[in-house]
Amino acid sequence: MPLIITSPSFMHDRVIPPHHTCDGVNTSPQLAWSGVPVGAKSLALIVDDPDAPDPAAPKMTWVHWVLYNIPPDASGLTEGVAVKDLPAGTLQGVNDWRRTGYGGPCPPVGKHRYFFKLYVLDTVLPDLKHPAKAALERAMRGHVLAQSELIGLYQRQ
Repeated sequence: MPLIITSPSFMHDRVIPPHHTCDGVNTSPQLAWSGVPVGAKSLALIVDDPDAPDPAAPKMTWVHWVLYNIPPDASGLTEGVAVKDLPAGTLQGVNDWRRTGYGGPCPPVGKHRYFFKLYVLDTVLPDLKHPAKAALERAMRGHVLAQSELIGLYQRQ
């Protein structure tokens, strides 16, 4: 069975409800996954927007959420998951607001794509002390057994 990440909050390639954005209460959507392969030691989740600041002329990828060392027996995250409710052992990195935790879509212009990328690793990473996305990706290099992504869309009114 392949690794699959989904959300009851929105369908793949469909609009993320405003509830999960800066126009709402800015809480993380519920996420679910299945198909974690045998040999998995941990999971990592990176949520980013490659269309920043303007999808017509993107200049950067804006990072919204970084989690790692999620236990492989976890099957998802609840909506608006609080730090204390993350699966045991899960560590956080920093987003592009230079803080830990989820920061929802808040695009300045146009319809943006938000990639919820789940990685299965063959190792438990050391405590990277709130890494940025690039540092986590370097630490994961050579350890990714599988990956899946869920894409959500959002445009401010």
